[in-house]
Amino acid sequence: MTHMTVTYELQGRLKPEQFRALGTFANTYGLKSFRLDEKTNYLHIEYDASRLHENIVEHVLREARIPVLRKLEPSNN
Repeated sequence: MTHMTVTYELQGRLKPEQFRALGTFANTYGLKSFRLDEKTNYLHIEYDASRLHENIVEHVLREARIPVLRKLEPSNN
């Protein structure tokens, strides 16, 4: 397993139906967890890179109608 985390900046707060849609992402093989930082409006998604490519993660977000502004580059902190 190769665990990766990708972070997206959201355009705005998530609506209840968007939270529910994110909750269903567990049905996607290889997606592990998500964490929303409401202070920064960042959505962190952990996935198994040996099973999924990042484009699948982005597809899941589009299907869930999550208002992504942009993907953030990983930091070295």
